[in-house]
Amino acid sequence: MAKLQMSLKARALKYLSAREHSRLELTRKLSRYAQEGDDVEGLLDALEAAKLLSQSRFSESLVHRRASRFGNNRILSELQTHGIDGEALDEIKASLTQDEVSRAREVWRKRFDHPPADASERAKQMRFLQQRGFSHSAIQAAMRTAGDTED
Repeated sequence: MAKLQMSLKARALKYLSAREHSRLELTRKLSRYAQEGDDVEGLLDALEAAKLLSQSRFSESLVHRRASRFGNNRILSELQTHGIDGEALDEIKASLTQDEVSRAREVWRKRFDHPPADASERAKQMRFLQQRGFSHSAIQAAMRTAGDTED
Protein backbone atom coordinates (compact mmCIF):
# COMPACT_ATOMS: atom_id res chain seq x y z
CA MET A 1 0.00 0.00 0.00
CA ALA A 2 1.41 3.40 -0.95
CA LYS A 3 2.16 5.89 1.79
CA LEU A 4 0.10 9.08 1.59
CA GLN A 5 2.05 12.25 0.85
CA MET A 6 1.70 14.96 3.48
CA SER A 7 0.94 18.39 2.04
CA LEU A 8 3.36 21.24 2.65
CA LYS A 9 0.82 23.04 4.81
CA ALA A 10 0.24 19.95 6.96
CA ARG A 11 3.99 19.46 7.28
CA ALA A 12 4.47 23.12 8.26
CA LEU A 13 1.72 22.87 10.87
CA LYS A 14 3.30 19.69 12.22
CA TYR A 15 6.64 21.47 12.64
CA LEU A 16 5.01 24.52 14.22
CA SER A 17 2.99 22.40 16.64
CA ALA A 18 6.18 20.92 18.03
CA ARG A 19 7.90 24.28 18.64
CA GLU A 20 8.28 27.76 17.20
CA HIS A 21 10.35 27.98 14.00
CA SER A 22 11.89 30.94 12.23
CA ARG A 23 10.80 31.67 8.69
CA LEU A 24 14.26 30.79 7.38
CA GLU A 25 14.34 27.48 9.26
CA LEU A 26 10.85 26.52 8.10
CA THR A 27 11.72 27.45 4.51
CA ARG A 28 14.72 25.13 4.66
CA LYS A 29 12.71 22.25 6.08
CA LEU A 30 9.80 22.61 3.68
CA SER A 31 11.88 23.13 0.55
CA ARG A 32 13.11 19.53 0.82
CA TYR A 33 9.55 18.33 0.28
CA ALA A 34 8.38 20.98 -2.20
CA GLN A 35 7.45 19.67 -5.61
CA GLU A 36 7.18 21.54 -8.86
CA GLY A 37 4.42 24.09 -8.60
CA ASP A 38 4.51 24.37 -4.79
CA ASP A 39 4.85 27.91 -3.47
CA VAL A 40 6.74 27.68 -0.18
CA GLU A 41 7.02 31.46 0.24
CA GLY A 42 3.28 31.89 -0.38
CA LEU A 43 2.53 29.25 2.22
CA LEU A 44 4.79 30.98 4.75
CA ASP A 45 3.13 34.32 4.00
CA ALA A 46 -0.27 32.72 4.65
CA LEU A 47 0.97 31.21 7.92
CA GLU A 48 2.28 34.60 9.04
CA ALA A 49 -1.01 36.26 8.10
CA ALA A 50 -2.85 33.65 10.17
CA LYS A 51 -0.44 34.36 13.06
CA LEU A 52 0.76 30.75 13.07
CA LEU A 53 4.32 31.76 12.18
CA SER A 54 5.85 34.65 14.08
CA GLN A 55 9.44 35.86 14.17
CA SER A 56 8.91 37.61 17.50
CA ARG A 57 7.45 34.47 19.14
CA PHE A 58 10.32 32.44 17.73
CA SER A 59 12.85 34.94 19.12
CA GLU A 60 11.24 34.91 22.56
CA SER A 61 11.15 31.13 22.53
CA LEU A 62 14.80 30.76 21.57
CA VAL A 63 15.92 33.31 24.15
CA HIS A 64 13.85 31.57 26.83
CA ARG A 65 15.35 28.17 25.98
CA ARG A 66 18.95 29.38 25.79
CA ALA A 67 19.22 32.15 28.40
CA SER A 68 19.79 29.87 31.37
CA ARG A 69 22.80 28.20 29.71
CA PHE A 70 24.37 30.70 27.32
CA GLY A 71 25.56 34.29 27.15
CA ASN A 72 24.38 37.15 25.00
CA ASN A 73 26.94 36.64 22.24
CA ARG A 74 25.95 33.02 21.66
CA ILE A 75 22.20 33.73 21.76
CA LEU A 76 22.44 36.72 19.41
CA SER A 77 24.62 34.76 17.01
CA GLU A 78 22.08 31.95 16.91
CA LEU A 79 19.27 34.42 16.28
CA GLN A 80 21.22 35.87 13.35
CA THR A 81 21.66 32.43 11.82
CA HIS A 82 17.87 32.08 11.93
CA GLY A 83 17.40 35.31 9.99
CA ILE A 84 16.51 37.62 12.88
CA ASP A 85 18.21 40.99 12.48
CA GLY A 86 17.72 44.73 12.61
CA GLU A 87 15.54 46.38 15.21
CA ALA A 88 14.24 43.10 16.65
CA LEU A 89 17.80 41.97 17.39
CA ASP A 90 18.61 45.31 19.06
CA GLU A 91 15.59 44.99 21.36
CA ILE A 92 16.54 41.45 22.35
CA LYS A 93 20.14 42.51 22.97
CA ALA A 94 18.99 45.32 25.26
CA SER A 95 16.80 42.99 27.31
CA LEU A 96 19.48 40.30 27.58
CA THR A 97 22.17 42.75 28.71
CA GLN A 98 20.24 43.60 31.87
CA ASP A 99 20.73 40.21 33.52
CA GLU A 100 23.82 38.79 31.81
CA VAL A 101 25.97 38.99 34.94
CA SER A 102 23.46 37.07 37.06
CA ARG A 103 23.09 34.43 34.32
CA ALA A 104 26.90 34.10 34.07
CA ARG A 105 27.10 33.70 37.83
CA GLU A 106 24.41 30.99 37.78
CA VAL A 107 26.09 29.08 34.93
CA TRP A 108 29.39 29.28 36.82
CA ARG A 109 27.70 28.05 40.00
CA LYS A 110 26.20 25.02 38.23
CA ARG A 111 29.54 24.00 36.75
CA PHE A 112 32.04 24.86 39.49
CA ASP A 113 31.34 24.39 43.17
CA HIS A 114 34.38 26.23 44.45
CA PRO A 115 36.18 29.51 43.74
CA PRO A 116 39.39 29.22 41.71
CA ALA A 117 42.41 28.24 43.80
CA ASP A 118 45.03 29.71 41.48
CA ALA A 119 45.45 31.64 38.24
CA SER A 120 45.28 28.60 35.98
CA GLU A 121 42.03 27.45 37.58
CA ARG A 122 40.63 30.96 37.25
CA ALA A 123 41.60 31.05 33.56
CA LYS A 124 39.93 27.67 33.03
CA GLN A 125 36.70 28.87 34.61
CA MET A 126 36.77 32.11 32.62
CA ARG A 127 37.33 30.20 29.35
CA PHE A 128 34.32 28.05 30.17
CA LEU A 129 32.12 31.13 30.51
CA GLN A 130 33.63 32.68 27.40
CA GLN A 131 32.85 29.55 25.37
CA ARG A 132 29.26 29.83 26.57
CA GLY A 133 29.08 33.27 24.94
CA PHE A 134 29.25 35.60 27.92
CA SER A 135 30.84 39.03 27.49
CA HIS A 136 34.17 39.84 29.10
CA SER A 137 32.59 42.33 31.52
CA ALA A 138 29.97 39.78 32.63
CA ILE A 139 32.67 37.15 33.15
CA GLN A 140 34.76 39.56 35.21
CA ALA A 141 31.78 40.50 37.36
CA ALA A 142 30.75 36.87 37.86
CA MET A 143 34.29 35.84 38.80
CA ARG A 144 34.58 38.70 41.29
CA THR A 145 31.64 37.25 43.19
CA ALA A 146 32.64 33.60 42.62
CA GLY A 147 32.34 31.67 45.83
CA ASP A 148 30.14 34.22 47.60
CA THR A 149 27.30 32.40 49.25
CA GLU A 150 23.82 33.81 49.37
CA ASP A 151 22.21 33.62 52.78
